[in-house]
Amino acid sequence: MDVTMSYATQDIWTWWIAIYLYFGGLGAATLAVTFLTDMYLKPHRDLVLWGAWSGIVLLALGSLMLFGHLLDHVAVIHVLNPLVLFYQPHAWIAWGTQFIIWMMFWGVLYALPYMYISPFFQKLWGVNRVMDWGWVQKIAELSTRYRKFIGWMATINGVGVAVYTGLLVQSFPAVALWHNPGIPLLFTVSAFSTAMAFLLLLMYVVIHDAADDHIRVLYERIDLVLISVELVIIFSFYQFMSSGDESAMRSLQLLWNDLGWLIGFIGFGLVVPFLLELRGVLKGWTSHVPIVAASLLILVGGYLLRHYIMYNGVYAYPW
Repeated sequence: MDVTMSYATQDIWTWWIAIYLYFGGLGAATLAVTFLTDMYLKPHRDLVLWGAWSGIVLLALGSLMLFGHLLDHVAVIHVLNPLVLFYQPHAWIAWGTQFIIWMMFWGVLYALPYMYISPFFQKLWGVNRVMDWGWVQKIAELSTRYRKFIGWMATINGVGVAVYTGLLVQSFPAVALWHNPGIPLLFTVSAFSTAMAFLLLLMYVVIHDAADDHIRVLYERIDLVLISVELVIIFSFYQFMSSGDESAMRSLQLLWNDLGWLIGFIGFGLVVPFLLELRGVLKGWTSHVPIVAASLLILVGGYLLRHYIMYNGVYAYPW
């Protein structure tokens, strides 16, 4: 019996879920890298304050993007309840929500001691109005005492968020492009690559501390490795889709005939930043412009990855 196939590109999870996945991964990885830097490389008040609050804002914006597109907004109370993980362990949205909530909680706790002594926050809130409250000082002292424990709890949840963004997409068996084990790895690597780029922007453009050269160089080297891993995964994706089922092959045709994917993401989002960072690692910089440009391209490329992965998911229907 002859079976004809029809194809449909999914049009439900589009730019809004791409933004949610992008902000979630970027924000969580930014927090994790920031706290690991502060714990093991150099106590860095400015980096923690900028990195922690930027990460929290990104996580909040991504979560609001998802919440705004829920059909039943009241139903969000179910994923806010941590007990749902025990009787619905396959509910990745619930896992991600818990990771995000605890990431924010531990992130604020970790940043609180620096906030307490920061002139900016003292001026913003008023010393006599908030910062002199006994409970604030006590929490800040406890956070200082258990700094590494809090930092590692934030880091673990941050990694959980980054991995979850890929697991959420990978959990759809009807779309072959999404339902493969490389998606969680790709999204996790991309999250930490974009976090490195974001923190490099902060350190070159906002913080401007000459004593941070060793941190910036380390970030560049790590990001160079992460981009290399991304390129390997993308090549593996090509091989997977070219030998996969009809849904995978249709996604392959859509992606590899799209100049936005080829030139926008792979070209300017991966290859060009890789070459710029490689030049910096090998010969150093006489100007900050190239590494700032590379960081911006990586950030744009991180969104384009998720954008095209979402828009090129294909269902195949036998009739």
